[in-house]
Amino acid sequence: MAFIITLPRLGFAMEEGTVTEWLVEDGGRVEAGAPLFLLESEKSVTEIEAAASGTLRIKVAAGEMHPVGTELGEIE
Repeated sequence: MAFIITLPRLGFAMEEGTVTEWLVEDGGRVEAGAPLFLLESEKSVTEIEAAASGTLRIKVAAGEMHPVGTELGEIE
């Protein structure tokens, strides 16, 4: 069963954010707790960790702004 990666809400007022960089390539192996991507909001850039282990499948490119809750990819 795949774990769906969504754009998280980092603050109460956060409505959208930008994945500035994926730290694991599409198809790469990721371990739970390891750095997965950098997320830029109005106030900061935050390193987001993987919530599961498996193979990363990226669905959105780095550099694009998306609303909170957008499906960014999955870990299979």
